[in-house]
Amino acid sequence: MTDLSAIELEDVVKEFTSHGEVVQAVKGVTLDIAEGEFFSLLGPSGCGKTTTMRMIAGFEDPSRGVVKLHGKDVTNIPPNKRDVNMVFQSYALFPHMNVWDNVAFGLKQRKVDSAEIQRRVAEMLEIVALTGRERRMPREMSGGQQQRVALARALVNKPRALLLDEPLGALDLKLRQAMQIELKRIQREVGITFVYVTHDQGEALTMSDRIAVMNDGLVEQLANPREIYERPSTAFVAGFIGTSNLLAGTATSGVLKIGGGRVLVPGRDGDVTVTVRPEKITISTEEPEGELSTVAGTVSELVYLGTYNSYTVALPDGGEITVFQQNAHDSSITAERGDSVWLSWQAQHSYVIGS
Repeated sequence: MTDLSAIELEDVVKEFTSHGEVVQAVKGVTLDIAEGEFFSLLGPSGCGKTTTMRMIAGFEDPSRGVVKLHGKDVTNIPPNKRDVNMVFQSYALFPHMNVWDNVAFGLKQRKVDSAEIQRRVAEMLEIVALTGRERRMPREMSGGQQQRVALARALVNKPRALLLDEPLGALDLKLRQAMQIELKRIQREVGITFVYVTHDQGEALTMSDRIAVMNDGLVEQLANPREIYERPSTAFVAGFIGTSNLLAGTATSGVLKIGGGRVLVPGRDGDVTVTVRPEKITISTEEPEGELSTVAGTVSELVYLGTYNSYTVALPDGGEITVFQQNAHDSSITAERGDSVWLSWQAQHSYVIGS
């Protein structure tokens, strides 16, 4: 990546009128996306992420604010004049054209030299691992292969940025997971800025250099995947990204009393909300020793999920804590529903929201 920004949004607002009332779908979003970055807009349905992408593409006009591509103000420039391409969940392939003709379509429309079309289409099909399938029709291909064709068709025109709106949503789980790895590989290989819209936290964490977590038209946190997962800035981010336990109360001398136990929050006093991830917690039938956060409870639910067990532990004060325990061959815990257990974790794994 270079220091040049590929895409900049400056206090962008999008308003719609619904039943005579003005509704803000996007409420003053400011973003700076670097050249060559894999950037994701992540959030639940209705949070404004797709509207934000459509304003980057030019399919929606901002009510206020500025959209820049590579330093140029394109706020009032139509989509066909912006050097970006978009890939949709529906693929939108031409059903009467084979793979080669689908990928070459844009180049032919621009009257690119025939030899150059041959070279660029062949190069792009190799990048998306479809060499040898040039004469296949879309109906003869799997969903994952059709998605690769759509990618090749968008990338063969060498856009400065590629916008992807939930492109893997129609695929089954296993194929979707495989395509996540492929998309990241393709993005690294072509070196183009990717802006990816998704509601799937796993997708965003797997592929992104940075993620903007959106909620109700606003960006709640903008950071790399590890920072967002380990150090969520709001309770919404903590709850939306993966599974998290939120524990709230008043800390005294760095200790938060929870359900008869203690949560260590060194250097903290006063009202706090703490998040701790389920995989950071150890579950045992005996009270642990040492400088740990320790909470006692009763197993209310146990779910076997293949690689790990998910425990729901009810606390004496009515709260619950979720624990993920890896199914290692030497695991000694045999807690069942109704068993009394101790939960423990290291102090650094209690992250205070907003710190």
